[in-house]
Amino acid sequence: MDKKKLIEELNKEIFNCNRCPLYLSKTNYVPGDGNPESNILFIGEAPGREEDIKGKPFVGKAGKILEENINKILNLDREKVFITNVIKCRPPNNRDPKEEEIKSCSIWLIKQLEIIKPSLIITLGNHSTKFIFEYFGLKFESIMKHRGKVYEVKKWDKIVKIIPTIHPASTLYHKDWRDLFDKDFYEIKKNIENENESSGILKYIK
Repeated sequence: MDKKKLIEELNKEIFNCNRCPLYLSKTNYVPGDGNPESNILFIGEAPGREEDIKGKPFVGKAGKILEENINKILNLDREKVFITNVIKCRPPNNRDPKEEEIKSCSIWLIKQLEIIKPSLIITLGNHSTKFIFEYFGLKFESIMKHRGKVYEVKKWDKIVKIIPTIHPASTLYHKDWRDLFDKDFYEIKKNIENENESSGILKYIK
């Protein structure tokens, strides 16, 4: 079974999830979207209001910023990469997800990782970076400590690169952070280009 079919089957499981109380207050589950055949995976924190309404990640104001950088800096369409969150249901009032919610819900992200087997993971913000660092056995300190740096781990019989950056929503409240966000994306672009030149392992499926 190809990755697209596997993700579709996994989504059916997510749509029936009741592992934590968030399913009671959500409008829609937001499992993720994009191209599961891509080697590039973006991981955010949790759905917001617009995402909850549409059932799709990063479609609000923060999503526009993310999509703009994917388009203009990485020269990719968002449909060519895969985008998801650690949490698949919106926390009430866009609050931070609780540790027990992350523990309950992260089973779905782990299954997505095992299906997609990305070569490049871009984490957006504290919660996704902390989770991914712990999952891959890296020590997490803070997003500002790690952002824009490239971390390499061995997984799925290959080298997987992890590049953390700030959550695009944070640039709405800290205008000067947009420069940091853009700078990190140029680092992401450099790594995609370098890998494509050497082995092509990060080339996305057209």
